[in-house]
Parts: sequence; C-alpha cells; structure tokens
Amino acid sequence: MGCTGSKRTRGDDNAKKIRKPKPWKHSEAITKTQLMQMRDEFWDTAPHYGGQKEIWDALRAAAEAELVLAQAIIDSAGVIVQNDDLTICYDEKGAKYELPKYVLSEPVNLIHEN
Repeated sequence: MGCTGSKRTRGDDNAKKIRKPKPWKHSEAITKTQLMQMRDEFWDTAPHYGGQKEIWDALRAAAEAELVLAQAIIDSAGVIVQNDDLTICYDEKGAKYELPKYVLSEPVNLIHEN
C-alpha cells in the first residue's frame, strides 16, 4: 500500500534506457561478411585493452540482442551507460568500455550479398 514509485530498486534513477545507434555510414560500402569479420575482430581483441571480461561478454550479448533483452543484460551486469546507444559505458569500478557503431548496428551503405 505504498505510493506507485515504491517499487524502484537501487540504481534505477541512474539507469538509461538504451537504443540502437542513429543511422550511420561506413567510410566505404562493406558487405555483411566484412561487417561480421570486423565485429569478430573487435570482440576478440577488446578485452585486451582493459576492463572485465564479464562486462565485455555482457556488452557483446547486449549488442547482439533485441533492445528489450539488451536492456535486461545491461541492467543485470551493472553496466553504467553514458551514451544511450552503448558507444560509451563504464563498469561499477569505473573502467571505460567504448563500442564502435559497427558492433551495434549495420551501416546504411551495407552491400547486401545474394
């Protein structure tokens, strides 16, 4: 019998609702295969630049998921979102995680292969 806002949990006031990046264009048109290769290379090397592997894994899962699931992944991992498109995030220890747009969405000049 409390007020309607009484179900808030710790941190909800600071949580940002995430979204897909705004449409963007790659410097040159690339194929889906090239895009997937770029993504794989990024995710394979990203943990070597610092931060926690668990957070990188959560960010990858969120980047590859639909928005509702991505939001749940980010929230449960304790990721602090600076940019609502996930391009800049932090973990609870203050480590910074920068994600390129190409791991978050497809460019508008993507070449569709047959």
